[in-house]
Amino acid sequence: MKRILLSVPHMGGAEQIYADEAFSSNWVSTAGPNLRLFEQVFSRRLGTPCVALSSGTAAIHLGLKLLGVGGGDEVICSTLTFAASANPIRYLGAEPIFVDSETRTWNMDPDLLGWVLRGKARQNRLPQAVVVVHLYGQCAEMDAILEVTSRYAVPVLEDVAEALGATYRGRAAGTFGEIAAFSFNGNKIITTAGGGMLSARDPAQVEKARFWSTQSKDAHPRGAYEHSEIGYNYRMSNVLAGIGRGQLEVLDLRVEQRRAVAARYDEAFEGMPGIEGMPEAAGCIST
Repeated sequence: MKRILLSVPHMGGAEQIYADEAFSSNWVSTAGPNLRLFEQVFSRRLGTPCVALSSGTAAIHLGLKLLGVGGGDEVICSTLTFAASANPIRYLGAEPIFVDSETRTWNMDPDLLGWVLRGKARQNRLPQAVVVVHLYGQCAEMDAILEVTSRYAVPVLEDVAEALGATYRGRAAGTFGEIAAFSFNGNKIITTAGGGMLSARDPAQVEKARFWSTQSKDAHPRGAYEHSEIGYNYRMSNVLAGIGRGQLEVLDLRVEQRRAVAARYDEAFEGMPGIEGMPEAAGCIST
């Protein structure tokens, strides 16, 4: 019996070139040209500033911290997702409130979200943020979700770990909330072996995340190691960023290939009792 792997990395060709450049120039740590260029190209694609990190989980963690999440707060999160969408909420001492999915996208139900927020508003205890997951390459119903969250002034963090390259009504996943977190784990549509990206509308927030991700080393005229804030070892390496540069060059091809695979499955299982494929919401392109 032949084993069918869930999602394996596919190299496009340029990854080796960029990684070799990092080795030959000795830029192998958390600084170097590949990092700068990877962030620049990713930022141009999204239209928002970005910082490359060690994982998508790190991006969610720093994103929630940027949104002011702390001990005793509550954060709404999708139910149908991987644990990494919710774990950073607990890192910060906050409590997750889980909201179930709807059938159109398999993602967070805007009506249930509205019901929860109405109840929290009556209690004068609105959550500090909402983590909206774009599951399996499918965007959540962002128009309806943002209509609800804006009514209560609750910021949105998009978990785009599984949806890089997807679009919702012509806009890229990760361009709707205040913060977006991406993953480049080995099973994602593009990979850096392990890594992530944080993007935000506010450039100052991205720079703050960059500061935190390098252990919050304060600027000092003598170059001394002084730290006025808690920091994290969350920066991506220049070697892995080289792999990411090469992977990003073939992202559009990978989207086409994954959609072709999905179409073959839909055709193969069409009409089979008890099996229903994930729908693609109107106006969306899923990956």
